[in-house]
Amino acid sequence: MRFSSEELRKLALPALAFLAFAAAGTGLIWSAGQSAERAQREVTVAQEERRQSAERLARIAEEEREVKEKLDVYRRLAQLRILGDEQRLEWADTITRIRTQRELLDMRYRVEKQRLLTSLPAKAGSVDFHASTMKLDLLLLHEDDLLRFLADLRASGNAFYSVQRCLVTRTGQAATGTGLTPRLRAECDIDLITILDRGAKR
Repeated sequence: MRFSSEELRKLALPALAFLAFAAAGTGLIWSAGQSAERAQREVTVAQEERRQSAERLARIAEEEREVKEKLDVYRRLAQLRILGDEQRLEWADTITRIRTQRELLDMRYRVEKQRLLTSLPAKAGSVDFHASTMKLDLLLLHEDDLLRFLADLRASGNAFYSVQRCLVTRTGQAATGTGLTPRLRAECDIDLITILDRGAKR
């Protein structure tokens, strides 16, 4: 089919309009696609920032929990007076008091020189665990005397008392009617443990 020059002139304007609309439509579609991609990238970035923020909050919450637990442990140790230098005079007073209250017949002891058990690294400095071994020689009417003495010692709260060895033997003394006769002897090694935090402020 052939068009005349007059018909072609009449069709030129609609054809140009069609091409313009097609180009505009293509531009709109491309622009919409670009906007969608940009929006998706922004959503991805926002999701990643949200994930990182959630992880940071989780780490902060975990660190706060750990700090709280460590503070609780530190406070309990401080209340037990385990932290710091050994308290030999208080140990002696405690043993004398227990002996008097329990009416123990005969008790001898000596506390050996303090020694370092272990040293653990910490942020501000090392944490040193020390022990002073108490050699205990105790005459007993029965085994409960020893158990009560050890319980009182632990309850005194001026060191952590760790029993390393206790040997209970019979004294061989015969009971007499004139008074109480100890039938048992306990020989114990008890570590009196203290903790020294080298990084703590004095």
